[in-house]
Amino acid sequence: MPEPTTCYNFAMQKVIATWSGGKDSCFAAYKVIQQGYEIACIANTISKEYKRVRFHGLSAEIIKKQSEAIGIPLLQQETTSENYEEEFKANLQKGLSKDIAGIVFGDIHLKDCLTWANKVSTSLGVKVIEPLWHMPQEQILKDFIEAGFEAVIVSTQANILGEEWIGRRIDSQFLKDIKALKNVDICGENGEYHTLVLDGPIFKMRLEIEKSESILREGYWFLDIQKYQVV
Repeated sequence: MPEPTTCYNFAMQKVIATWSGGKDSCFAAYKVIQQGYEIACIANTISKEYKRVRFHGLSAEIIKKQSEAIGIPLLQQETTSENYEEEFKANLQKGLSKDIAGIVFGDIHLKDCLTWANKVSTSLGVKVIEPLWHMPQEQILKDFIEAGFEAVIVSTQANILGEEWIGRRIDSQFLKDIKALKNVDICGENGEYHTLVLDGPIFKMRLEIEKSESILREGYWFLDIQKYQVV
C-alpha cells in the first residue's frame, strides 16, 4: 500500500477535503491550506436513516451552517451501511474535475482507515492526502488548540467517557484530563469521542450553539444541539 502524501510541493493545486464536522477533518484541512493547497469544497456524508453524521450525531443542517461559517462549498450525501463506499465516492465525484489534485483525510494511525482512503482515492484517479498521518497525537491536540480552534465534544462511548464529557471544550484542561485516563486514545481515534468545530483560523464567522442537551442513546452520549446560528 502506498504511503499517503504528507508533505507537499503542489502549491495552489485544488483538493477536496473529507469532512465530519469534527476536529481531525478540520485540522487536516487547515494543514493543507497552510501547505499551499486550495480547498475547492468539503465533502460530508450523513446517514439516510437519521440525516445525521454517523457517530458524531450532527444534523445535516448544522454541517451546512458550519460550511457557511467557513466559507467553503459543501458536498453532502446521504449514505447507507450497505452501499457506503459507492455513495461516499459519488459525493466526491460531484466535485471532481481535472483541477483536483487529491482528497484530504484526517486519519492519524488506524491502518484500516488509511487502506480505505487509498482505495477510494485511487479508484477516483487522485492522490490520497493525509496531513495528520503518524503525527504524535498529543502534538495534534496541542497544535489544534494553539492555532485558535474552538471545538466541543458532541458524542462519547458511554462506557468510556460519561455524560460529564459532553459539551466540553477542547482546550488545555481537556488535554490534561484525557491524558490522565488509561486505555483511551487522546485524539479519540478509536471512537472514544467525537467533536464539532465552532471557530478557528479557517472560519470567516463563528458557529454558536444556543441551546442543547445531553442524551443517551444505544450506549453513546450525544450533545443534542437544538438551536444554533452563525455570527
